[in-house]
Amino acid sequence: MKKYNYILGLSIIASSLFSCGNDNGKADGYGNFEATEITISAENSGKLMQFHVNEGDIVQKEAFLGYIDTIPLTLKREQLEVSKAVISSKSKGVLSQISVLNSKLKTANTNKIRVENLIKDNAGTQKQLDDVTGEINVIKQQIRSVEIQNAPVVNELKSIDVQLKQIDDQIQKSKIINPINGTVLTKYAEPNEITSFGKPLYKIANLITMQLRVYISETQLSNIKIGQEVTVKIDNVDTMKSYKGIISWIASEAEFTPKIIQTKEERVALVYAVKVDVKNDGGLKIGMPAELWINTAE
Repeated sequence: MKKYNYILGLSIIASSLFSCGNDNGKADGYGNFEATEITISAENSGKLMQFHVNEGDIVQKEAFLGYIDTIPLTLKREQLEVSKAVISSKSKGVLSQISVLNSKLKTANTNKIRVENLIKDNAGTQKQLDDVTGEINVIKQQIRSVEIQNAPVVNELKSIDVQLKQIDDQIQKSKIINPINGTVLTKYAEPNEITSFGKPLYKIANLITMQLRVYISETQLSNIKIGQEVTVKIDNVDTMKSYKGIISWIASEAEFTPKIIQTKEERVALVYAVKVDVKNDGGLKIGMPAELWINTAE
């Protein structure tokens, strides 16, 4: 009898220990791995002169991968520079006139001060002051007239400067610069092809950290939080391979379970989407199915 009670006690203790975790043999969530994919498109039109990238390549951020033909843009820039030089030569003549008039205005202002001082000493007349003031007004009107004549030339020069900046921007955008660290998933173009603005060149994604999107029930929601460590399992040869994961996002609203969930009963239930960041050792691929196991034993 004592031996029976001893065995029964051990059984109860073992049952209580196993009940702390997920003892039903089922994962807490199912889903598939995904990554943020970015499609890099051409920002200019023309012949693809160089394009050094292949599917599977790991490329660094700001890496130069090739360029689109810039000869037409360069020729257009040279043409604008010539036009600017011609217009500037016209403007120089007008500016020289303004310079002469400004010099006369400065002399006239000096004479006005002298006459005002003479009047204070009773050595000058009001007529002398009026003559100098009238001369100053005439010079100012002449300066305004020349400036009005020069305004279209100045605006034209400003317009050319804006066009030159646009050309420089297009030349810069003819370079294919990789925007993020990642792995090339798909290549859409080849060297010597004619491309156009907005045409896809390649698709890239950062596969160093993969995201597992899973769906959990409302009852499981209280067991998880952002930043929590969980276990992620994928199919291996004979057993399941485990990874450490960190919950990075939890949906704020419930939704009907996607069809990737196995049973019909689960597919009609409301669930919450969860994203888990998992460090990729090279074995995780986009679209690969996986299981989420919440470490409730902790």
